Amino acid sequence: MAGEKRVNVILACEVCKRRNYITTKNKQNDRERIEMKKYCRWDRVHTVHKETR
Repeated sequence: MAGEKRVNVILACEVCKRRNYITTKNKQNDRERIEMKKYCRWDRVHTVHKETR
């Protein structure tokens, strides 16, 4: 019951478009798509990763 509010989301790199990370977010608190600055191992730099659908 406690885990129903949290959903798994996939983060994709904005530069190479690869889906690199899986994380969770609270659907009630964060309605819009999240974006984080994460390390992309193919580009070998930190880039913006956005939530995919």
